[in-house]
Amino acid sequence: MNKFKIILATGLGMLAGFAALAQVPETPSAGQILQDIKKLKVLGSVLYIAAHPDDENTRLIAWLSNHALYRTGYLSLTRGDGGQNLIGDEQGVELGLIRTQELLAARRIDGGEQFFSRAFDFGFSKNPEETFRIWDKQAVLSDVVWVIRQFRPDVIIARFPEDGRAGHGHHSASGIMARLGYEAAGNADEFTDQFGKGARVWQPKRVLWNTFNFGSANTIDSTKQFSLEVGQYNTLTGKSIGELAGESRSQHKSQGFGVSRQRGNSKEYFSLVAGEPVKQGLMDGVTTSWDRVKNAEGIEAMINGIIRLYDMEHPDASIPALLQLKSRLLAIQPFDQWVKIKLRDLDRIIQHCAGIYAEAIVTQPAVVTGDSAKLMLNIINRSDFPMSIRTIGFNDKFQDIQKPLPANVWTQIPYAVPMGNSLLETQPYWLRMPKKDGMFDVQDQQLIGKGENEPPTLEVFIALGNRVIKVNPSIQYRVVDPVKAELYNPIHVTNPFLLYNDPGVLLFRKNSSDSATLQVNIQSVKAANAASPNILLSGANSGYKQQMPQSAMQFAANDKKTITLKVPNYMKGTGKEEDVLHLSFKPGGSFGDAEFFNARRMIEYDHIPTQTWHYQDVVKVLHIDLKTVGKKIGYLPGAGDKIPEALLQMGYQVTELKEADLKPELLKQFDAVVMGVRAYNIHDYLAQAYEGLMTYVKNGGNLIVQYNTNNFISSLKGKMAPYPFSIGRTRITDEQSPVQFLLPNHPVLNFPNKITTKDFEGWVQERSVYHAEGLDANWQLPLGLNDPNEPMQNGSLAIAPYGKGNFVYTALVFFRELPAGVPGAYRLLANLLALPKH
Repeated sequence: MNKFKIILATGLGMLAGFAALAQVPETPSAGQILQDIKKLKVLGSVLYIAAHPDDENTRLIAWLSNHALYRTGYLSLTRGDGGQNLIGDEQGVELGLIRTQELLAARRIDGGEQFFSRAFDFGFSKNPEETFRIWDKQAVLSDVVWVIRQFRPDVIIARFPEDGRAGHGHHSASGIMARLGYEAAGNADEFTDQFGKGARVWQPKRVLWNTFNFGSANTIDSTKQFSLEVGQYNTLTGKSIGELAGESRSQHKSQGFGVSRQRGNSKEYFSLVAGEPVKQGLMDGVTTSWDRVKNAEGIEAMINGIIRLYDMEHPDASIPALLQLKSRLLAIQPFDQWVKIKLRDLDRIIQHCAGIYAEAIVTQPAVVTGDSAKLMLNIINRSDFPMSIRTIGFNDKFQDIQKPLPANVWTQIPYAVPMGNSLLETQPYWLRMPKKDGMFDVQDQQLIGKGENEPPTLEVFIALGNRVIKVNPSIQYRVVDPVKAELYNPIHVTNPFLLYNDPGVLLFRKNSSDSATLQVNIQSVKAANAASPNILLSGANSGYKQQMPQSAMQFAANDKKTITLKVPNYMKGTGKEEDVLHLSFKPGGSFGDAEFFNARRMIEYDHIPTQTWHYQDVVKVLHIDLKTVGKKIGYLPGAGDKIPEALLQMGYQVTELKEADLKPELLKQFDAVVMGVRAYNIHDYLAQAYEGLMTYVKNGGNLIVQYNTNNFISSLKGKMAPYPFSIGRTRITDEQSPVQFLLPNHPVLNFPNKITTKDFEGWVQERSVYHAEGLDANWQLPLGLNDPNEPMQNGSLAIAPYGKGNFVYTALVFFRELPAGVPGAYRLLANLLALPKH
């Protein structure tokens, strides 16, 4: 059987692996070009290490790259997959895709390069011991060592200490990794398998901890710690370091981290972790000039001459001297890594001095496996310097062009590239294989550490005099939106048919004979004929298999057809509660035995390029003892969750609420009203809805408020519940931690479902977040939770009878457990919705 499975692909080298994917082609100002030329003189490098997107100190990274002119990188151990999302409903790996791009956008502003390890952000962790129970510590350390040996920083800077002052187990783990990585990277006996794959021993000069004063921790000691002034104004960019830093940090939009631009003096402080102490400056003991490269005499003088004669109004006047510099760099033997880096930078500088703009635009956003992409190379020489295209290439196949590029003439060259061989060509490399516990499975060493896939690019060789430079426009799809203007997005490879299932969870009542309705949406990316289509169902845990033949289908391009299936309660009588149902589509006819089962997810936000990934859209099947009371539920969406879908599966009628609906006369129709996660954080109008909501509760309604954070609810002035309480930062991060029933006779544990400790088995990622605190005798606290070696906490579920109804604040993570198909979460939620009137 020919299945189109996602398998591992070949990687590319580390040095060229960090270009940003799919964006408007770069067109720097004359001032920025001059700064890039000045950077050719500086041969120092710094690697910053922390745990998540947003952990990095953008002010320091901007200073290192734009003022000190060092090559600067940020190694984030995770992609932020386990956090919350303030801009949409993406969670897990999809949130990681968003935050990866937000980090890359930040680096494009502050000038750093971006790296990652294979560690998966599994959510909040209280200490590094818990973190390393889930992460493979040696694998993460191997990744850190690989990045150090490839990037070869002179100095490593850790954002966090190794102890509890870090405030998060991932944070302190990143501090440990910074120190251990420093020690292992310079040890020829550590991770020796890396040496045959392009790495060599590298020993940074020192590791520093960038101390801080935020939250409840002030770790700065200005009398003992080394400091740097990082608030300078840069006349070439027209911005201060603090302005660049504010713009960079504000790219973390999914976390609501927009900040103001800072201006004026500002200091950063550092404490030595390992290596040689600082006596005078960050790079003590490091040669940061061309003196560190053998046989590089005279190069610094050449660069100084280019800088001295640089004409801001005519950058192209520097091209002859830049070409001479390139000839000199090519003559250096041995060919040091710094020479490779500076040659790459030099080609880009020459391109910008010449005003060469190049883009490779395809006519469609996706290429079907096996097809070629037709594109147009658009290129222009916006200088008077004579030049011509020599060769165009893709994937080591080249075509001679020999076409002049006259001054300021828009030149278009049609080209076709065979890039549809496999989904892997555009599938994010860390998602090509199933994740293993707390780690992504990346088997190609050359891919580890990269921010993202290498973008498919054209290689355009341009002759300027007797020298040739290479320009690499990314192959992209461009549209012109009447409001947003030009939009550039990555091209992706896809299968001819895509398969989506709705819903993601099928819920059968215990031993019922009812069938469940499952919609299968089949999308054809291009026109196709499914002559003898068949849908195949396969239960991963039950052995259930079913073929469901369909009538012939004729698809137009981007056509969608919906097939409604009746799935029987095939688990009846098996004694099993859970299964995972896999679906696939066999179109038959000219497709032979080909079987397609991949879905495609496109994540679109204005601040990042469109992200595309393929996955198998499986269905979780539950066969559980579930009783429900009541029928009509009102749901006010929060910061993105999928609980309404779960409520529908439970048999409720769900109405989405808006601001105008929060009036007692409208709410009285609902048996319960549920607030989406962080609803009070994102809907300011809820402060004015207080009286109406409390009247609904007083008259007999159940109002269930899911978790919020205290950061953004000051406008409420305490008006969320009928009785005072506050929201703390307590959370239970061990999803297997024991649960105590503090009020065993409470209705929430008994009606209509008897809740036992079994209902807390199989939970994912965590138990609860942001518990209720400051509770008086009006509140009922039925559950006690605690992480290992910590005291019991009782604020995960707080119930306040009020009038005839009930107000509930729940920090339990229903928003994770219900989409994951955790049976006990459904039963407990049913009990909350059924809390009795008083």
